[in-house]
Amino acid sequence: MGAQPDSLSQHGRFLPVACRAVDIARKIIQERQPEVVSAKGDRDMVSDVDIQIEHAVRDYLKEQHPDIGFLGEEEGSRPGEHSLQWVLDPIDGTANFVKGIPLYSISLALVSHQEPVLGIIDLPANGSRYSAALKHGAYHDTTRIHVRPTAQLNEAVVTIGDYAVGPNAGARNQIRLAVTSQLAHKALRVRMLGSAAIDLAWLAHGKTDAAIIFGNKPWDTAAGVILVREAGGSVVDLDGYTHTLHSASTMAASPLLLEQVLSLIPRPSHG
Repeated sequence: MGAQPDSLSQHGRFLPVACRAVDIARKIIQERQPEVVSAKGDRDMVSDVDIQIEHAVRDYLKEQHPDIGFLGEEEGSRPGEHSLQWVLDPIDGTANFVKGIPLYSISLALVSHQEPVLGIIDLPANGSRYSAALKHGAYHDTTRIHVRPTAQLNEAVVTIGDYAVGPNAGARNQIRLAVTSQLAHKALRVRMLGSAAIDLAWLAHGKTDAAIIFGNKPWDTAAGVILVREAGGSVVDLDGYTHTLHSASTMAASPLLLEQVLSLIPRPSHG
């Protein structure tokens, strides 16, 4: 699905293999219910389905392209011989998946020199798939998509990432709560979907207008970043600089709306 393989070159030529890898993951999700759910730190979890998907996708991609590295959320990385690396979140939104909430996704990206160059986000519960390759646009199934040209925050549906858990969560949530308060006064609507990948995919599709994610784990965001950029959106860090895999946060919006979104972030006072 997505851009036609014969129209692609360079990194886009990996799209058919990436689609097949995500097909494998989707099949596992559709055929299995989580039986073993384990704690992963404070108020976080991993299911046996997450682990099975990561194993299956990693093995398939290694078989197809043994020289490309692999980074999975659950079991870390396998180095490659070259600069390319697959980055996988087997289920982004595991808490939703385990609770039967149909807002979860499979997120697979290909990263070159720390920049995403190909991405697929699949939503198994509603059968839709998003894909993008560098300089070849973003697609919902086979239809090209674009960010919505929303220019005013009071016309915008804004998603915000989950609140922090784990060590120092209270302090880390102060900025999240401050931004949520601002959004409550200024945005048309605020949504917390529980999947960063869906936040970014739906922004690329024009279903939402901005995504504020106070984090940047590559398995959560890499595929979504290339989707948003190829759909005509902007992705930056909290200070408005170009987003990279090393950025601390992920701020995405239509170019017309970006400055208003960044203005919501509290800035430390000096003097």
